[in-house]
Amino acid sequence: MKQLRCLAVALVAVCSTPLFAADKDLSPYGTAKVDLHKYGTVNRVYDVNYPEVQHLNGLAGFINNVNKVLPGKTVVVLHGPEIRVFAKENYEKYQGILDKMAGLSKEGVEFRMCNNAMHGAGFEAKDIVGFVTVIPAGFAEIADLQAKGYQLIMPTVTAVKDSRYIDQPGRKPAAK
Repeated sequence: MKQLRCLAVALVAVCSTPLFAADKDLSPYGTAKVDLHKYGTVNRVYDVNYPEVQHLNGLAGFINNVNKVLPGKTVVVLHGPEIRVFAKENYEKYQGILDKMAGLSKEGVEFRMCNNAMHGAGFEAKDIVGFVTVIPAGFAEIADLQAKGYQLIMPTVTAVKDSRYIDQPGRKPAAK
């Protein structure tokens, strides 16, 4: 029994050595440090001008992730083609996205829409859902909020999910 244990220990040591060596060869810079510290209060304004309305889904995730760790007020300034999602007439088409935005609104996120963009798109304030506030001009609103101490965030929505497997497809776990 003792010999079996020794054999098992030796086997683990021999089999593990190439893994440790390979890790050292592939990572000459060591391993990342972890610093999951707390943040102070930061009010932020999101500059949103998306040609593709589906990017609002990514924005929702982005805002949720930031709001989990960064206390402060959140304002989203809408002034691009995505404003059509907020039109009452398009509710059925964009219900899923709009419901996410409404959920953020219920959590305290303010949605402000540029009057110029709204009119340029052919809408009036009466056409827009109730949790949105129409403001005179998107860029002016952003500048005003920055003057009041808000930090500008211009979120570019790109998915990171499974990006590890682009270069290492063999590492992807089998689908369940």
